[in-house]
Amino acid sequence: MLDPEEEKLRLLEKDWSAAIVRNDADAIGRFMSEDWVIVGPEGNVIDKARFLAVIRSGGLVHQSMESEDDVVRVYGEAAIVTARTKTKASYKGQSFVTDERSSSVYIRKNSQWQCVYTQLTPISKGS
Repeated sequence: MLDPEEEKLRLLEKDWSAAIVRNDADAIGRFMSEDWVIVGPEGNVIDKARFLAVIRSGGLVHQSMESEDDVVRVYGEAAIVTARTKTKASYKGQSFVTDERSSSVYIRKNSQWQCVYTQLTPISKGS
């Protein structure tokens, strides 16, 4: 039988990806804690405000975001979600495609899961 908290987190990840593809900054922001950060594939750190600002400006636009091989681990009030995520997007008019391992750390506050940290690691060709 599947763990209900794991299923909640899988659904949350799908809903978050859908909000990103809709480029809906308000919806995207609801999945993140106030102190959320993402470490991108080049090691750059971007905070929530900056990430949402680039979405709102139209500078970053996602056409698709698909995840597979997801693994959810719940540790009490914390959880880690990893997946292989492929995206098609554009940044400042330049199209790009990614194939990355995404790792996200969640905490549960007031019975709700919020992401506090995301790390993206490129998957090399042939992996």
